[in-house]
Amino acid sequence: MRTASIAAVALLATGCAADTAQSTGPVTFNGVQECSSLDTASLGLAGGQATWVEAKDTLPSYCEVTGMLHPVTGSDIGVVYRLPEGWNGKVYGVGGGGWIGNTDIRTVSEALGRGYATMSTDGGHPIGNVWDNSWAANEEKAKDFSYRAIHEMTAAGKKVAAAYYGKAHTRAYYLGCSTGGRMGLMEAQRFPADYDVVVAGAPVYTLQVQTSSVLRTNVFTQSGGFSAGDLKLAEDAALAQCDADDGLKDGLINNPRACHWDPATIQCTGAKSDSCLSANQVTALKAVYDGIKSPDGQWAMLPMSRGGETTWSFFVATNGEGKDPTQGGGLVGLGPIIFPGRTVDWAHFSPATDVPQVRSSAFAAMYEAKSTDLSKFFGRGGKLLMWHGESDAGPSPVGSADYAKAVMAQNPRAADQYRFFLAPGVAHCGGGPGADVLPLLDTIEAWDSTGKAPDTVVASKRDKSLTRLDCAFPKVAHYNGSGDANDPASWSCKAPAS
Repeated sequence: MRTASIAAVALLATGCAADTAQSTGPVTFNGVQECSSLDTASLGLAGGQATWVEAKDTLPSYCEVTGMLHPVTGSDIGVVYRLPEGWNGKVYGVGGGGWIGNTDIRTVSEALGRGYATMSTDGGHPIGNVWDNSWAANEEKAKDFSYRAIHEMTAAGKKVAAAYYGKAHTRAYYLGCSTGGRMGLMEAQRFPADYDVVVAGAPVYTLQVQTSSVLRTNVFTQSGGFSAGDLKLAEDAALAQCDADDGLKDGLINNPRACHWDPATIQCTGAKSDSCLSANQVTALKAVYDGIKSPDGQWAMLPMSRGGETTWSFFVATNGEGKDPTQGGGLVGLGPIIFPGRTVDWAHFSPATDVPQVRSSAFAAMYEAKSTDLSKFFGRGGKLLMWHGESDAGPSPVGSADYAKAVMAQNPRAADQYRFFLAPGVAHCGGGPGADVLPLLDTIEAWDSTGKAPDTVVASKRDKSLTRLDCAFPKVAHYNGSGDANDPASWSCKAPAS
């Protein structure tokens, strides 16, 4: 896998938050002295070190605390805490991406610049290849990554901050995307007292993400594959039919599930050419748009969205060679754990027999964050914001929408404590032609301080070339018919078309 791709996935936990001004009212004191005298051993950090880091560029001076947590024998959770000189009284935790944790300072730079004490972890094993999960054969490391590492990081981090600043934190926020999104949901489900606000972006919350990856690769292999031009042809045709459904032709389909473009409209009537698709390619597209279900009615292969075809190849072997760069989202690496004593025929992976075995495995029981009972989290005032790019070729936005519907149905009294946003044209945690920078930290700060749940989010491209209004699910942004398309006032939130 390309080095650039690995780096991109490793930074998924950034959650695409925008840059804004620092918070006010910081706690100030002699940070250098407090940092050098911090007793990390008494705080439960094995091999702990505290190092003062001087201010640079947009970052303030801070005390960086590193060490290991060993909550049980065999558990080795690496943690990094960054404690800014001017503390705003809050702690800020982040998760990982792929099958690794994330301690990269870029993941927490925005929060650190605002005065948050930040908390990061390696997830319980060394950070390496994002798709390598061979460590999961060790049960304790599997538990760490599944649910324990973020909780232990958070519990210890709160103690570290209190010891350093001489006072307890006032609020605790968590932001993560992809694996970090799953970890955020796990926190709300298993450890409802850890955070006051959780942001879970594009969460890989069940192993349906992995089974979908395997089955999609097989569908494309059986089709003979698609060239980059073939994918562009399909995307252009879908956009031609559905782009203007939201009132504006801008290269984005705001509600892909209401787009019913039939790929048969560009099927070749003769020999395959650059201007049409073969019958096998048309069959493949219909399959990935519709998805595949197991006999129990659950998704075996989650649907992919019309209008985002040119972004698929990062996660899916669309070329038909059967060489998935993600190894089935890591499912191939889990084969010996989920299918002990058996050699899996991945090229003929069965939705009827193989997928149910994945979902009923002991690994799934510890790893999946699928519970919709958030009564304890909501009961103590917790707030949960989920978001997902409509053109995500990894975890499907359909999976997140299914979860959102279930949460809202099961927790009707917590209507103002849960929000879900879909971002048109946005790929996995960012990228794609859509407005992929969401002001997540701004949004939850306002929500937490005022108690008013957000009904819209104004997203943009990092270069400010595009600005769009994202609406709280299930509503969809619709252009009013006049005005600058980059002005949020030119859009309204409306009930979705079917």
